[in-house]
Amino acid sequence: MTGTGAVRLREDVQPFDKAYKGRRAFASASRPPMTTRYVPFARSMSGYSGARLRTDVIAGVTVAALALPASMAYAGLAGVPVSAGLYALLLPVLAYAFLGSAPRVVVGPEGTVALLVATAIGPLAAAGSPEYAALVAMLAIMVGAVFLLARVARIGWIADYFSQAVLVGYISGVAIVLILGQLGKLVGISSDQKGAVREAVDILAHLGDANAVTVVVGALSLALLVVAGRIDKRIPGALILVVLGIAASWSLNLAQHDVAVTGPVPSGLPRLRVPDVSGSDLVSLALPALAVFLVAFSDAILIARSFAARHHEVVDANQELLAFGVAQLAAGLSQGIPVGTSGSRTAVNDDMRATTQVSGLAAAGTITVILLFLTGPIQYLPSAVLGAVIVYAASKLIDPAQWRALARSSKVEVVIAGITVACVVAVGVLQAIGVAVVLSVADIIRRAARPADAVLGWSSDEGRYVDVADHPDAGVTASVVVYRIQDRLFFANAHFFKRRLWAAVDGAPKPVRHLVLDASFISDIDASAEVALREVIDGLRERNIELHVARATVELRDRLAAVDLTDLIGVEHFHGTVASAVDACDEGSTATSAETGAATAPTAPPAAEST
Repeated sequence: MTGTGAVRLREDVQPFDKAYKGRRAFASASRPPMTTRYVPFARSMSGYSGARLRTDVIAGVTVAALALPASMAYAGLAGVPVSAGLYALLLPVLAYAFLGSAPRVVVGPEGTVALLVATAIGPLAAAGSPEYAALVAMLAIMVGAVFLLARVARIGWIADYFSQAVLVGYISGVAIVLILGQLGKLVGISSDQKGAVREAVDILAHLGDANAVTVVVGALSLALLVVAGRIDKRIPGALILVVLGIAASWSLNLAQHDVAVTGPVPSGLPRLRVPDVSGSDLVSLALPALAVFLVAFSDAILIARSFAARHHEVVDANQELLAFGVAQLAAGLSQGIPVGTSGSRTAVNDDMRATTQVSGLAAAGTITVILLFLTGPIQYLPSAVLGAVIVYAASKLIDPAQWRALARSSKVEVVIAGITVACVVAVGVLQAIGVAVVLSVADIIRRAARPADAVLGWSSDEGRYVDVADHPDAGVTASVVVYRIQDRLFFANAHFFKRRLWAAVDGAPKPVRHLVLDASFISDIDASAEVALREVIDGLRERNIELHVARATVELRDRLAAVDLTDLIGVEHFHGTVASAVDACDEGSTATSAETGAATAPTAPPAAEST
């Protein structure tokens, strides 16, 4: 095999169908048993040792110590008794432990989901009432149903379409709403205003009515959490705070000083039952269930993939749909609240060197012991302590590093994130979901409408065609322009393609007699792109410029042939590499010294020539 872009065949090269024995290129050589495919926990038990068990159990107990106060706080935020938050740490955690594909991810009540729950159920029933609790449990079941339907439809890819800018803005906005929502608990003032901003303004306007003892409890609680976090992130500061808060409340009888406390917590394990709600309420819960699904799943995938990447593991998005679907159903049937993924507790679990979801089993076991034997003291816990736990956790959701990364990437992304924050805080969490979806779609269209492109020149140092903007010393052939667009051509970028192509022609040294289109990134064209290509071909002919197409994929060649563009361009004007296309141009035979190197130096295989 000789010529430009040729690859020498080695003796061990076999025909594809023989080497793969009839399998598809992306089909696994061995199909794992159904048990390990649908129950990843079984696969993680292979080669499990006593040393790993000790590590996982210690990590699980530590995570439970953090989850206990956080779940109680988020239950209060959702408007249900603290027991509902604790129940959500049992069966949902067990379900995810067996079915989840991320071995270190921690699930349970979370601030974003709890806030969505409160927003959705608040207009339907009075917070704390049996009807309210039943609606929250039914919402969890409906969220689980959405997860399972998504799994059947295999739409795990949907999580990829929330842009990082939207997610960063959304989480930051939720953090602000969470913090504003806890001001009343920290100062002992209640407000009947609707909306986080209005409620916070109303509380600040009545600070003179604040309960001094509550303010002291809240301030000391925040101080303890900050100090513990700065000493060592693995210190269970929230658990220490809860123990101290209960002890202080009991010994000093803080309730007599008008300090709000948790109140009685029923001991024992939850009973499994289907919540009794009306048909009209089911209809009212449909949209909130979809909203909780979108937020919970997107957050779960981001966190799971982030921690899996540290250990060179792969997260199966569709398996996560199954795991979360069963976990949400378990939460609803056991009178808990919808669950999400905890980034902070997952980080602690990872820091404690957990290796499998045995740590999740250990955490659920720890909570079981607490529910059976230690619910009595919880009734003395001050609400200000739980408010401080939420404020501290929410402050961690605002990550300056993520905002700096957005700024480095694009100022437009910072603007998108800022708009998302404003919508969450000003409009509302549920309504902001719709805005987030619209912004994500708009961001996709924005990127697709202005794809990366380049004028190419030959680099003798790298032995390939490169972007002249990055390599100003690259050689260009007289009368030849080599242009590359790095995306498929469709209606959103068809005009951009024409505008940039003509700009490349007009900006080139005159005369221009040949245009080489590097089509390696053009996987397909639609009707709008077809019209654009015809206009380009007609315009080039009017200027007496020949069009050559290099590195067109099989799919693109078939599409061009189907719409008669192959004959219009000329079959002889299609080339396997950019170098061969330039060599085939009629004029411009007098090349620059760098281009002379392109004609004599060995070129890379076509698949990598201008990467």
